[in-house]
Amino acid sequence: MISVRNLHKNYGSKIVLSNVSVDFPARSITSLIGPNGAGKSTLLMMIARLLNPSNGNVLLQGSDVSELRISEYAKHVATLRQAPSFNMRLTVQELVAFGRFPHSRGSLTPQDQQAIDEAIAFLSLQPLRDAYINEISGGQRQMAFLAMTMAQQTDVLLLDEPLNNLDMKHAVQIMQALRRLCDEQGRTVILVIHDINFAANYSNHIVALKDGALRYSGATHEVVTEQRLGDLYGLDFEITRSARGLVCNYFNTPEKTL
Repeated sequence: MISVRNLHKNYGSKIVLSNVSVDFPARSITSLIGPNGAGKSTLLMMIARLLNPSNGNVLLQGSDVSELRISEYAKHVATLRQAPSFNMRLTVQELVAFGRFPHSRGSLTPQDQQAIDEAIAFLSLQPLRDAYINEISGGQRQMAFLAMTMAQQTDVLLLDEPLNNLDMKHAVQIMQALRRLCDEQGRTVILVIHDINFAANYSNHIVALKDGALRYSGATHEVVTEQRLGDLYGLDFEITRSARGLVCNYFNTPEKTL
């Protein structure tokens, strides 16, 4: 389990995150939601150890992660940053192989190749394995980067807005893949997401931030309510439930008075 305790981040006098304490359940999808500037990506990057907290601690299985070497932490936690890019001309298979670096340090073993093949197969990328990443669609490229993160074979995956700029089909494919990762492989996924409907229908757990502070945390059904979403985003919500899931409708509604 990943936990954070009294996490705080400021840049000079500007407070970005203030005294956040929360647990992220294992083998589950947790979505970080909230308006722009809430501190979602800042929190995720501190968990990833790509950003140092001003105060507070990040814990992995109860141990302070600052006591682990980065190379060791990378065997437990994999991170996919927002809008990743490579300037090198790489095939999908070569890109996915980068996920094995924490284990092989660049010298691939048969075990590494098996992990690469499994990640490519899991996301049905076999037809694209020899395609160059600069010659495939944005959605296919995002799937390839996700495969790279999966190939790292960590218990925890951290994803910063993995649905950014994707069409509906590719967004659904990625969320279905993440759901399968948790259900079939027992992985833990923490992601920043702006589409509240994807968060509501694929997450086990929701962490909601606003103005740099923790607003709500709990099971999806506890957080995804009309009152709480209205408070979080300043909009009137209408939530419709059906056999296929939830629809959180916030269109054509007046802004709430905060």
